[in-house]
Amino acid sequence: MFLLDDGKRPVIPRTEMTYPGHNPKLHRNAASAEKSPVDHVMADFEDACPYEFKGEKSRAVTVEALNTLDFGNKVVTVRPNNIKSPFFVGDMEAIFLGAPDKFHGIVLPKSQGPEDIHYVHNVIDDLERRGGWSRRVGIEALIETPKALIKAYDIATASDRMVGLIFGIADFAANLGIREAMVDQNRNFHYAKQSMVVAAKAAGLHAIDNVYLQLVRKDDSEQDKARIEAGLREKNVGSQQLGMDGTWVVHPQQAEICNQCYGPTEEQVSFAKRVIELYHQQGGGSMADPETGEMIDEATIKIALMDLAKAVQAGQVEAAYLAEYARKSAEVTGYDIVAGTH
Repeated sequence: MFLLDDGKRPVIPRTEMTYPGHNPKLHRNAASAEKSPVDHVMADFEDACPYEFKGEKSRAVTVEALNTLDFGNKVVTVRPNNIKSPFFVGDMEAIFLGAPDKFHGIVLPKSQGPEDIHYVHNVIDDLERRGGWSRRVGIEALIETPKALIKAYDIATASDRMVGLIFGIADFAANLGIREAMVDQNRNFHYAKQSMVVAAKAAGLHAIDNVYLQLVRKDDSEQDKARIEAGLREKNVGSQQLGMDGTWVVHPQQAEICNQCYGPTEEQVSFAKRVIELYHQQGGGSMADPETGEMIDEATIKIALMDLAKAVQAGQVEAAYLAEYARKSAEVTGYDIVAGTH
């Protein structure tokens, strides 16, 4: 997860919106709370950026946007071209030296193993020093090849800058020779998705699902709109049940449904608050819930705290409340489930 505001505000992204970094209008839309109600935005220099705009054109637009726009409470990230690309070093130098302290993370495409993360970690170390940064940039790595999936835990633990893993279904399917990747994806890619989730969670990172590519167009009928939105919801409800914390989105129209799929309901928030308060009133340990008779234990509290972390992002719970109970849980268990630290 990302720890913002000097480590006081944890963010487990429910929605990570990617958009082309060369387009000034899309930067403005991404910054707007009304137009883009997402937790995380990513200006893209890689796949979403046409070749003619790679290099100085996309870098100049993105650096200006980072320096002049107010992204509010969003996590702000940039995806450079991959480390083997002739654009990678220039992408990194442009944003780190041109916009110090203006973004929170790098999304690394085409990661193949821990050595890639080590390299990027060292590049960031150098650029933060040269740029006079006061904040520390995190790394999210895309898992989009069979090799990366096999090495997902090694990637996840390769640097203390790592905050999350993201499943890239299009490249992963292409590597396997699968032509149709979108239909029944949670069944057909069940092993790959949950393997990445397990690697991420074992390393204390968040796990983000791939995009859903069908969008509602202006000329779509109400029936088509309902079908597309139902497919978006079905895919993300299924992914959440696999352990994904959130999903990539490619358009603001997907934000509301996806936030709902990965965020707790009001009933779940009420339950989380009730069991956490009861747990600490009783001094921790295992106990029966007096309302339901079900057992409450440390695992119950971990789930409740993660729900509350997302509830803070949705404005359902005060950040101070989460911080208080995360601290109390750490005193009992020695582990801060929200910050992901021992």
